[in-house]
Amino acid sequence: MELIGEQKINASREVVFAALNDAEVLAEAIPGCEEIEKISDTELTATVVLKVGPVKARFKGAVELSNLNPPESYTISGEGKGGIAGNASGGADVVLVEDGDGTLLQYNVSVKIMGKFAQLGSRLIDSTAKKLSAKFFEKFAEIIESKSAS
Repeated sequence: MELIGEQKINASREVVFAALNDAEVLAEAIPGCEEIEKISDTELTATVVLKVGPVKARFKGAVELSNLNPPESYTISGEGKGGIAGNASGGADVVLVEDGDGTLLQYNVSVKIMGKFAQLGSRLIDSTAKKLSAKFFEKFAEIIESKSAS
């Protein structure tokens, strides 16, 4: 499954790029995130609880940042294990484009889901993924904009 989109954020590219690498900001913005731990400048571990239709699972996994080109772009990829509910892996190419006083965050996300979650059907998975990514980017923008205003 692929998701392509963009989010306008009223902050500079440098501020947005720094926030994309800030474990506290990510933990607050990721729906269902219970914890994120920074292992190194390019590695994180995370625990996220997701509910898709009737299936709810706690995913524990590793996240890696690569292709770092501050403050313009990077790739974030990860893999999570959700026990009997299945596993998920994926990544996103993120590009930050100056847009007047703000930044246009463009993303291209690809996700692969295996196990019980995959059996729920692509329509349910796709609509849930779109809803969760929209929630993430809206919350992410809100966090950055409120920090920039203060």
